[in-house]
Amino acid sequence: MATPTTQLRVLVAGGGTAGHIEPALAVAEALVRDHGAEVLALGTPKGLETDLVPARGFDLKLIDPVPVPRKPSVALLKLPYRVVRAVRQTQAIIRKHNIDVVAGFGGYVSAPAYIAARLTRTPFVVHEANARAGMANKLGVRLGGVGLNAVADSGMPGQVVGVPIRASLSQQPTAADRAAACELWGLRPELPTLLVTGGSQGARSINNALAVAAPAIVAAGFQILHAYGKKNEAPDAVPGYVAVPYIERMDLALAVADLIVSRAGAMTVAEVTAAAVPALYVPLPHGNGEQALNAMPIVNAGGAQLIPDSELDGTKLAEAVIALLGDADLRQHMSRVASETGLGHAAEEVATIVAGLSRRA
Repeated sequence: MATPTTQLRVLVAGGGTAGHIEPALAVAEALVRDHGAEVLALGTPKGLETDLVPARGFDLKLIDPVPVPRKPSVALLKLPYRVVRAVRQTQAIIRKHNIDVVAGFGGYVSAPAYIAARLTRTPFVVHEANARAGMANKLGVRLGGVGLNAVADSGMPGQVVGVPIRASLSQQPTAADRAAACELWGLRPELPTLLVTGGSQGARSINNALAVAAPAIVAAGFQILHAYGKKNEAPDAVPGYVAVPYIERMDLALAVADLIVSRAGAMTVAEVTAAAVPALYVPLPHGNGEQALNAMPIVNAGGAQLIPDSELDGTKLAEAVIALLGDADLRQHMSRVASETGLGHAAEEVATIVAGLSRRA
């Protein structure tokens, strides 16, 4: 039986990929910092949350994964049983820990959370980070969750609040941050720096293009910091080209970056825009086209540029990067446009909404 407590208790559900986990953790940190809440995270053994959540100091509660088969199969026949089992596991967590509010951020782990919240009569929030809402979040709103959107017209009803990002990424980088980044990665402070994030799922085309473009970029007088992904083969060493499997201090990476090349996940676009870093986005060509939609507001405003994945190759990447890094006035304009968006406070706003939904309130 749960022990009564006067402290607000929240269960955040956003597992699988960083695009679901990072907004959940940003709100979790705001709930602790601003509302004195105790926050638990819900996930499965198969997602990145098994690494990311404990590293940020939160207690992770695991339930069985509920993959949705795309084709008729035995696994599809087992889906109802798996959903029921995951929902019951989540109900047990809600009851055992006396959860006041559930906050979901999409992905497979969120659907059981929404259903369990409805069955236990626990208030819940549904946050959609992408420009097009996913199935789990649409279900959550239909079940009675309070819908919150990163952008308008996502296909899911709800207030527009932006994408929650962690506090360390919502501040404009300082000269001290840039110096710390140069020391950490052995970069030269006087050279313009290209940051490339090629470690996300489906970023192979970016890594392949950079392998061809890197020598030309370095020869033009620039340097590169490249996160190539833990599961990918390390690139060949080139002077002026620092390749690492993963970047833990993304705040420092953004501080040293004069330009970033990356996919256009909602979380990435929000973080890069809040840091006012000029960007060259290569949207993932799969799915329902949400990555291109994520990037278009800042691209149309002039704070970023876009290259379709189908047009990306080493030559085009080198030309685009060299042109941008060689034009300080254009980059200053792009940075100013990004800084004028006002992004960076969504985590606090969502945390306030979650706290207000508490059964204690």
